[in-house]
Order: sequence, then structure tokens, then C-alpha cells
Amino acid sequence: MLRYTLMRLGIFAGCFLVVWGLVYSGIVPRGLGGSNLLWVALLALVVSAPISFVVLRKERDRASEKVVAKVNDVKAGLERNRTQEDVADDAARTAKP
Repeated sequence: MLRYTLMRLGIFAGCFLVVWGLVYSGIVPRGLGGSNLLWVALLALVVSAPISFVVLRKERDRASEKVVAKVNDVKAGLERNRTQEDVADDAARTAKP
């Protein structure tokens, strides 16, 4: 998951630099007043999102498999705890005279 996040941040940083260059060279219009940095960040986010979606597909699938495995482990642990409680409860009920 960390690898995917770092790759995504890398794509965003690259897009940020490209958009910044385009804005300061005059190819893309500047933001209004003092909002230029926010404008560049927003454009970089809009550009990097579809690039990340396509380029990082395999890495995203690997990360989601890890998340699913962890969720299944937690569910199995909760199920084991629940069945232990049921066994202890059943034993306590049958032990009563």
C-alpha cells in the first residue's frame, strides 16, 4: 500500500512540475490574484488522476488484494472469538444443575 501511495505521489509531483512549467511559460493561463499555486495544484491533480488510474492499475490490484487478505484475517479472528464465546456459554449452561 505504501508503494502505491508513493508511486501516486510521484505521478502527482511530476504533473505538478509540468503544469507549473506550462503556467509560467504562458501556455496555460495563470490563476486569479494570489491563487496561482492553488491553480497549479488543482490542474496537476486533475491531470494526474487519470494517469494514475491507467498506469498504476496492477499496483492498485496488488494493494487491494493485500487489503482484502487483511480484512479476511480480521473477520476470521472475530469469528474464532465469537465461536469461543458460544462454546463457553454452552458449557456454562450445561454445567448448571
